[in-house]
Amino acid sequence: MEGADEFTVGTRFHRALDDGRIECTVCPRACRLRDGQRGLCFVRARHGDQVVLTSYNRSSGFCVDPVEKKPLNHFLPGTPVLSFGTAGCNLACRFCQNWDISKSREIDTLSSQADAVTLAATAKRLGCKSIAFTYNDPTVFLEYAIDCADAAREAGLRAVAVSAGYINAPARRELYSHMDAANIDLKAFTEHFYEKTAFASLRTVLDTLEYLVHETDVWTEITTLLIPGHNDSDAEIAAECAWIAEHLGPEVPLHFTAFHPDFKMRDVPATPPSTLRRARRIALDAGLRFVYTGNVHDPNGQTTTCTGCGEALIVRDWYRIDRYAVSDSGQCVRCGARVPGVFAGPAGDWGPRRQPIRIAAPSVSQR
Repeated sequence: MEGADEFTVGTRFHRALDDGRIECTVCPRACRLRDGQRGLCFVRARHGDQVVLTSYNRSSGFCVDPVEKKPLNHFLPGTPVLSFGTAGCNLACRFCQNWDISKSREIDTLSSQADAVTLAATAKRLGCKSIAFTYNDPTVFLEYAIDCADAAREAGLRAVAVSAGYINAPARRELYSHMDAANIDLKAFTEHFYEKTAFASLRTVLDTLEYLVHETDVWTEITTLLIPGHNDSDAEIAAECAWIAEHLGPEVPLHFTAFHPDFKMRDVPATPPSTLRRARRIALDAGLRFVYTGNVHDPNGQTTTCTGCGEALIVRDWYRIDRYAVSDSGQCVRCGARVPGVFAGPAGDWGPRRQPIRIAAPSVSQR
């Protein structure tokens, strides 16, 4: 592309406006740009007569994690996943736990490089079963995420999107047609919270969840970070769980995770474990069958239980699996009841390890 560097690629989610600006249409933010301007996400910008992605083949770092860290408890349990993100985000959450990446306005943050084929080959060599687009939202680096997902599938691996779900329908269809699993961050269950604290819209996220669960084969789990005094009331938790049960079904796993003071909400205390246990009880009482707690030590809240006979099927301690009683085909070994999710043989034994890795610089010809 004339005038652009090797990490810049064209996109197709944009439209020309009558006033000469170009509107990015990848998400409801609808940034309207003049030549040289960047969107709120920072990594999508106008270049000439189109919107381009400026972080293609660049990452803020790569790491091999347990897949449960995404968190995904019903997707290839115990297996390693190659995780990476880029920079920027299309939300502006005041409580962001990865703000140094998602809120970065410095391209120097993107110190690691890898083209899609190299990334997939590395994941395969390291024994990973999947790759995950995480740390910041794959919505903003959609083109890079799609190419990496396709390369992963060619290598026999799965692709995972960890996202806030704030994306327009056409881009959503394109992105998730290349994904095998997703964890969607449902940040709260009021429009007021989304508008004032995340600067986004709850309705869009709910649309994404309904789309994934009812119109795709993408395995979907949900995470809600509970922030004391902001989204942790009994009434709000009950409303969220009732909506999930009615609109998505009781078998969609829900994770309640603990907030720690960060970014622009350092004055808010960390979430006590009792709040997570209370939320889990509300969710179970609402009829949800697979509800988990995260970022705390809580074996009971991290155990997968058979809905048929009550057997403890997958007993976890943080990211370590201590017991696994699911057949290779995804059934309870005691009563044969189906366990919803994606299972491919016995559980992996990666455990809680976290392994940062370096990947060789990309070959421009692969782009």
